[in-house]
Amino acid sequence: MESLIADEARPEFHLTAPVGWMNDPNGFSYHNGQFHLFFQYYPYSCEWGPMHWGHAISSDLLHWRYLPVAIAPDSNADRDGCFSGTALWLPDGRHMIMYTGVRNEFLPSGKIAGVQTQCLAFGDGESYEKYPLNPVLTSDHLPGAYCRYNFRDPKIWRAADGTFRSLISAATAFDKDGHLLLFSSDDGLNWKFEKTLIRNEGRFGRMLECPDLFELDGAHVLLISPQDMLPVEGTYHCGNGTVCIIGNFDENLQTFQEISDQPIDQGIDFYAPQTVLTPDGRRIMIGWMQNWDSTHRQLPEIPWFGQMSFPRELSLQNGRLIQKPIREIAALRQNPVHAADIAIKGTQKIAGIYGRCVELELLIEPLEADRIFNSFEIFFAQDQTHHSSISFHPSESLLTIDRTYSGTRRAFIHERSARVGHQNGKIALRLILDRFSAEVFVNGGEQALSMTIYTDQTADGISFSCNDGARIKVTKYDLRRVAQP
Repeated sequence: MESLIADEARPEFHLTAPVGWMNDPNGFSYHNGQFHLFFQYYPYSCEWGPMHWGHAISSDLLHWRYLPVAIAPDSNADRDGCFSGTALWLPDGRHMIMYTGVRNEFLPSGKIAGVQTQCLAFGDGESYEKYPLNPVLTSDHLPGAYCRYNFRDPKIWRAADGTFRSLISAATAFDKDGHLLLFSSDDGLNWKFEKTLIRNEGRFGRMLECPDLFELDGAHVLLISPQDMLPVEGTYHCGNGTVCIIGNFDENLQTFQEISDQPIDQGIDFYAPQTVLTPDGRRIMIGWMQNWDSTHRQLPEIPWFGQMSFPRELSLQNGRLIQKPIREIAALRQNPVHAADIAIKGTQKIAGIYGRCVELELLIEPLEADRIFNSFEIFFAQDQTHHSSISFHPSESLLTIDRTYSGTRRAFIHERSARVGHQNGKIALRLILDRFSAEVFVNGGEQALSMTIYTDQTADGISFSCNDGARIKVTKYDLRRVAQP
């Protein structure tokens, strides 16, 4: 079926499902020159169904090749879904996957709930077999405070002594507060509970899904995806979001000392990120570029739903997480257009700047240093009827992404804003467009905002607007994959 989908009916360089439904990235790992990215997958419909693990590989994170489904809900331990998890390569060359298996049961109320347990599979990078004694972690391993219906998304790694650790999301049975539980194993097969490493205590919504813990630039970073968040103006948004907690993890004492927290992506569509360490020492992150509250927004003529974000390089600077598109993006660039010292007063276009698969680098500043403009807007995916936009309001230090006029007829979220830094109205933006999405990086990656759009591909206009007058410097590249031999 996927071979019948025209290239222009997919993103140019963002990974989608071959056909059907895609959500969370899983098992992001590297071995023998290949990145392996699994994903939550339902191949039989563009709506969520019993989860499989789709599988794709890439040598450069730009060109992906689909492999057969790695695991499917076909055993007693996971008969109703193979939920999210992580993977690592063992010294003997085996690829070890730890994932959440789900089995539905009827509650006394008559409702159905999924019992969640942790399972294993082993493979060679192409084919995988489930561990015959699955599940390896069940509610029997949990302290009594925790609920067996909210126990999922294991993050697995090897400790310095070669033993195994797993950090797993859980929720208390009495108040549904999200915690992260630490487990250990000598052999990766037999596990025991160690302690509750992180207690949410209502700070970031409820369940803390999809944890990822890693060392970065002398500190430790914990990525989580909380459900049912309450908004904090200019920082966190309501619904399901993403949070980065910077701190220090002591493996021997089994403690995590929190220092600070910040949103990972403040846009509309970004969730459940996972990271991988590259051979040259970079930490790369990919997230699911979608929002659970808008998953009903599907185009009937497109037989896939859900896509991954563009891979992002992570670093820490001045105690903050910095995200930048991976440097490999340079291999996609074509037809550069440079325009410097352009005065924008009113709405105008710049010759050569248009397209739906493009990268824009912008430096925006007032025309006059002592007269800051009220607002500056960038319109894209634009024709006479449709557009999406980015607007910057320096007096409020607000950057807003907006897809209200992108062609949607549904009343879900179309606009989100973030408090951003600027120097007397001067701000740097980087915009990545890829047919069905927009990703904005602010001030060298201090903040990121992502959203999906479904405007007809013929709408490829880009224009700039500032009634009070602004000066911009802009570089535009077309982005196209190079055919692989």
